[in-house]
Amino acid sequence: MSTFADDLLPRWRQFNALTKPRVIQLIVFCALIGMVLAVPGVPSLADVVLALKACLGIWLVAGAAAVFNCLVEKTIDSKMKRTAWRPTARGELSDMEALVFSSVLCLLGSVVLYVWVNPLTLWLTLATFVGYAVVYTVILKPLTPQNIVIGGASGAMPPVLGWAAMTGDVGPEALILFLIIFLWTPPHFWALALYRVEDYRKSGLPMLPVTHGNEFTRLQILLYTIILLAACLLPFMYQMSGWFYLVSALALSLVFCGYAWKLWKSYSDELARATFKFSLIHLSLLFAAFLIDHYL
Repeated sequence: MSTFADDLLPRWRQFNALTKPRVIQLIVFCALIGMVLAVPGVPSLADVVLALKACLGIWLVAGAAAVFNCLVEKTIDSKMKRTAWRPTARGELSDMEALVFSSVLCLLGSVVLYVWVNPLTLWLTLATFVGYAVVYTVILKPLTPQNIVIGGASGAMPPVLGWAAMTGDVGPEALILFLIIFLWTPPHFWALALYRVEDYRKSGLPMLPVTHGNEFTRLQILLYTIILLAACLLPFMYQMSGWFYLVSALALSLVFCGYAWKLWKSYSDELARATFKFSLIHLSLLFAAFLIDHYL
């Protein structure tokens, strides 16, 4: 005989799955790096408390955007192996349940950011919500193969949000962090699209491998990783980081370029999958290097 708690746990897991927890963790981590770099030296207790409040608010609003994305794309998700398991795609959660959940998360996150952080961070976070959930998901994604390039601006915002949370402003350092993620996003997603091309073809989404083919996409990945390498050197050139970051960024970016080069020369699904996985390692370790370098 099932209890209320037994019924509630699977329900909670369904709602939690809609927030895309792994993606949100990376978003909050990048925002946290922006917060750390915005505070010279060792942060005070007040800085730590402010950062925790900002992380909570950003997590809530980002989760709301992810839920809204799942709601809008439920039909597309149901056609793709990678996303067919989502509760909205399977019909396990109704449209109204997903919409209410997204609205509640967005409202709570907005209150946290406005009351306990600052209005600028709230408006930037809400703009990111609209950019991802509406401009990218509803308009750009089904319209153009450049969807991930243009829509990548929303995904590149977390360090800017973190910087704004701690300073109440957006400085050039924050924009450099934005540029790095903005340039990282296309090769990251196109590597995934290469080995999931049949899924995207079936869904009807005009992803680059579907519209322009495998070889053209591989060339674009290579070109973007080369440009990304140059962008990853900007923090050192702007003197917002030191030698530890420079060596780490150079090593990580050269490896990323190496994956892209091999992918361009000789394609396989296994290599595309490995390139996609390394792209996640690249961004995570790059921002970890920022964190370590800041305190050296």
